[in-house]
Amino acid sequence: MPRPIIERLESNVRSYCRSFPTTFVRARGSVMIDDQGRQYLDFFAGAGALNYGHNNPHLKQALVAYLMEDGLTHSLDMATEAKCALLQTLESLILKPRNLDYKVMFPGPTGTNAVEAALKLARKVTGRPSVLGFTNGFHGMTLGALSVTGNQSKRRGAGVPLPFATSAPFFGYTGAPPRDDRWVCGSLELLERQLSDASSGLDKPAAIIIETVQAEGGVNPASARYLRQLRELTQRHEVLLIVDDIQVGCGRTGAFFSFEEAGILPDIITLSKSISGFGLPMSLTLMRPELDVWEPAEHNGTFRGHNLAFVTAAAALKHYWADDALCNTVKDHAQRVRAKLGHIAQHCGATSVRGRGLIQGLVFEDRPHIPSAISQKAFERGLIIETAGARDEVLKLLPPLTTTWEELERGLSIIEESALAVAV
Repeated sequence: MPRPIIERLESNVRSYCRSFPTTFVRARGSVMIDDQGRQYLDFFAGAGALNYGHNNPHLKQALVAYLMEDGLTHSLDMATEAKCALLQTLESLILKPRNLDYKVMFPGPTGTNAVEAALKLARKVTGRPSVLGFTNGFHGMTLGALSVTGNQSKRRGAGVPLPFATSAPFFGYTGAPPRDDRWVCGSLELLERQLSDASSGLDKPAAIIIETVQAEGGVNPASARYLRQLRELTQRHEVLLIVDDIQVGCGRTGAFFSFEEAGILPDIITLSKSISGFGLPMSLTLMRPELDVWEPAEHNGTFRGHNLAFVTAAAALKHYWADDALCNTVKDHAQRVRAKLGHIAQHCGATSVRGRGLIQGLVFEDRPHIPSAISQKAFERGLIIETAGARDEVLKLLPPLTTTWEELERGLSIIEESALAVAV
């Protein structure tokens, strides 16, 4: 059990220590170890913040060397060697090879900071106040990010109205087939009609914000064709497209950016979680150069100059994104994981399997209590795995991308054992 100080002193808002009731002391790669010496496979990866595993030795070596040289840890937005090195690495290994032209903003340490900056910038550029999000979307816990988040309990926690935002049905939400071959999704056809009709009652938004795979919302992937049609729609109506790649970027779907498969170019991109590579707080907001209309210090934050995160981010890019090895591994492992989950689904009564890359979901649409029960049984067997969806109806696999196939097989076997124990 967690130590008594947690129960006595920490706020009731705590969550994961309730789901995984032990006290962790060490971690390496895809394994976490508690104070009793018990090992747990990690299929949660810090909610996507640890794509390269715990205490990755390549990143840790760079971080320790920087600290031992008395490198700056905090610098606001002053120029530092660590920041320059990161920007140069990001440009040479990520942006230029993909023919991407973006300015880079350091908005603050967390994903919701990146989203808030993106929303503010879109409104400043267009002069329009409203932003359109999607059903089951999740973008953060501050007021602007919550306004374009779908989850009712999260929105209710704001305690105030969340104006200047509209919600549209995400890919597959309505289940309605398109009316003709032009539209891959009927909800996009409806949105096109609304934006084209001056009497629809829908004010033209400054931007549309989307996750290509809705992670917290239930592992809901949008098809490549849907994303292309959405990009075309936003261009026709002069609406900015923001892709929130905070949880499914940095290789989670295979490619570095999750939208690469669709061949689209967003106007604004938000990154966080695994962009630092080491679990250190960091986020980026990328924007097309002509959108960079900020005045100096118009948007700032005390911890936007987190140099330790810059060091590990640059090290991660150099080690994992100088070639396609990690990308190919993710794609190969994803196919095998998906096949195994399909087998498990057939035997435990799951409704479906969905996802992309190494974010996959085992869906129990008609029995939403089952995933939490599987998670609990899996924890007892030495596996950490979480749930997702509006009713926690999805068991969400989110292992580090560096997890070996042997570890993935072992974790999948625990999932199967746990599912059979509670779902049949």
